[in-house]
Amino acid sequence: MCIDSKYECLRGILGSLGRVVVAYSGGVDSTFLLRACIEELGAENVIACIAVSESLAGSQYKCAIDNAGQIGAVLKEVRAHELSDEKYSVNKADRCFHCKSHLYGLCVDAAKDADFEHVVCGSNFEDMDDYRPGNRAAAVIGVRAPLMEAKMTKADIRKLSRRFGLATADVPASPCLASRISYGLAVTAERLKQVEEAEDFIRGLGFIEFRVRHHDQLARVEVCQKDIERMAGKKVRGLVTEKLRSLGFKYIALDMLGFRSGALNEVLSEDEKNKHV
Repeated sequence: MCIDSKYECLRGILGSLGRVVVAYSGGVDSTFLLRACIEELGAENVIACIAVSESLAGSQYKCAIDNAGQIGAVLKEVRAHELSDEKYSVNKADRCFHCKSHLYGLCVDAAKDADFEHVVCGSNFEDMDDYRPGNRAAAVIGVRAPLMEAKMTKADIRKLSRRFGLATADVPASPCLASRISYGLAVTAERLKQVEEAEDFIRGLGFIEFRVRHHDQLARVEVCQKDIERMAGKKVRGLVTEKLRSLGFKYIALDMLGFRSGALNEVLSEDEKNKHV
């Protein structure tokens, strides 16, 4: 199916939903979905619901607000308290399920308050093949994934986002800060703040796609293969080491395999993954 056919399929799905609440993070997928919903249903029939918590980086929050304003969306902010849920904070392999359950529950409440019929999320077609416990949360709560239903890939979404002039078209994926904390290490506000400040600093040095993985006293820095030599250079290495140690990390390591999305899932067995999807 060509990209234009997929988009027409998406419009057909959205047109059948009436009034929707979009589970909105400001990322590539949810911003594109929000724009498509407004185009098809009208701004008065769409609410962008963003959950604010310690796991949402301040820089991402600001971009999300700006992007929603540029699209002309009605924005509803809700406060998420997932850290108070031990099933989430204990940080087992199903953490994302509990996180998304909180988020989608808040979106369902927002839909009920506004007398809207549906909640939709930005999961795309490729998310079906990845380890995504959040997909199970969507299924349990009854959240639709129109991009997935229309078989739209990340590449499709980026291409159409460029066509529509969306600021997120070429923005790197940026999942919640909790996804940087290694399984089994409790998710706390302090650790989330450490990751956020570390990544803000590295971003300020000009790195675009990277992660700071939190392994308690160890910070494992992943950058793209082309950036490894620069990160390992004396000047940058010194700056990063000094900053991350000031944040409380005792050891700082540069991952020689480079950046890869979902690297922390590499420690999970297939049985563990299958148990939670």
